Amino acid sequence: MGYFADLKTKRLDKAATRDFNHLHAVWTEDVEILTKLLTVFTAASNGEDSVPNSLMQKPGENTLWTSTGVFHEVGRTPTKYVGGSSGLSIPVVAGIRYRVGAMHGTAVPGIELQMDKDEGVVMLTTHRLIFTGAIKTQEWDFDKILNLATTPDQSDYFLNVSNRQKTSGVRFDPKVGREFNRFLGSATSVHESGFTEVLNELHAIEKRIHIEEPKLILPSAQSSPQ
Repeated sequence: MGYFADLKTKRLDKAATRDFNHLHAVWTEDVEILTKLLTVFTAASNGEDSVPNSLMQKPGENTLWTSTGVFHEVGRTPTKYVGGSSGLSIPVVAGIRYRVGAMHGTAVPGIELQMDKDEGVVMLTTHRLIFTGAIKTQEWDFDKILNLATTPDQSDYFLNVSNRQKTSGVRFDPKVGREFNRFLGSATSVHESGFTEVLNELHAIEKRIHIEEPKLILPSAQSSPQ
């Protein structure tokens, strides 16, 4: 193999190793989350809480997961005035003039966008999602959720519910957000389909997840003469 071909292969090996390390880290994280899901939802199926709390819990409701997060909801930026002033300049004493007049122009309403409102504790149960902060307290009942969306990195969540017009949600650190995503999906599935179906699916994932462990395949090994 020539010098330049060898250099190219080394670069390809380095890129393949970097990609493998990333994929394996994600896979390892998924294994850890799956273990937590199985532990927590097995406990909940037996009527046990996984998060100590002082909630007034509904019949059959169990706590599943908690972390810190940022609550946000639709708000409006301040109104701006576009225009100028006109008036009369009146001499007071030598070299000093006093200007009187009035503003004229147009009021431009602020735009609506998601705005951070508070930082606090986010708790997930088998019935609802709850945020508790120093300023805001919010609850999203699973029965009233109309739409739920998240950002590509799964860190930010937006919820529409039937009893409120404003879109609101919570935001986490990306790693925490990925875990929350799995717990929220499982919790809403339990609420809709029951524990048996969700636990069966989690055990099925447990059986195949080790088969899906990423493998490092170096380009240099594939191109080596047999």
